[in-house]
Amino acid sequence: MKKKYIILSILALVLLAAVTWVIWGNTTVGLNTIMVQEKNLPSAFDGYRIAHVSDLHNSWLWEQAIKQLQKAQPDIICITGDMVDANRTDIDIALAFAAEAVKIAPCYYVTGNHETALTMAEFAELTDGLSALGVCVLDDEEVFLTKGDAIVSLVGHSWGLTDRIAELTDFGGYCILLSHQPEDFSNYVAAQYDLVLSGHAHGGQFRIPFLGGLYAPGQGILPGYDGGLYTMGETDMVVSRGIGNSSFPIRFNNQPEVVLIILEA
Repeated sequence: MKKKYIILSILALVLLAAVTWVIWGNTTVGLNTIMVQEKNLPSAFDGYRIAHVSDLHNSWLWEQAIKQLQKAQPDIICITGDMVDANRTDIDIALAFAAEAVKIAPCYYVTGNHETALTMAEFAELTDGLSALGVCVLDDEEVFLTKGDAIVSLVGHSWGLTDRIAELTDFGGYCILLSHQPEDFSNYVAAQYDLVLSGHAHGGQFRIPFLGGLYAPGQGILPGYDGGLYTMGETDMVVSRGIGNSSFPIRFNNQPEVVLIILEA
């Protein structure tokens, strides 16, 4: 009888720990730092800090994300799509987040698949609102970041086909690409971008120890690019696990995150 009581107590504790872990992982936003060594990076950009935010999806956690951005002290903030959720669109949350983010650092934004599912009026309200707040909306466009005489290219790819992504720039120096979908990594490598920032995968939603994410849109079961740093050839790609959720509302072992990327020359 005593042995049975001990076993039941242990099971109850394990269940309580698991429930607590799930609740914590769905109600908090972490700040994860990734150091990226880039041989083509101008020395003036050594130590450059890029905050990467993706897949907000109207999440009520946006205020926690702002606090993590403040803690990160970035030089720029890059937002890689799905600020809103097409299934329950709330543009006010996206704009509230942006209004606070632009106070921290210059913000650059590209669309994800959920923005393309908005009505024309909703899409205009979002992008016009972001622009009015001072967010640079990159619609298959290129801007340049400068430090002294050093220049870095920042290219923003709107959601869609990536097979002609090399045509977005002819800059011969260091190039950063913002593009929502990580599953097209091989296209980014072929286009010779130095660093790619992406999202979309939501960390695989359920993260299994030693295996990674369980499922990601565009990649299916056990996705290859679900979160973190990946390298192929001369190209590095950082995939954010995102902040919000969409069709499936719960994460497991997969805390929402703001990513801080520190470039090393």
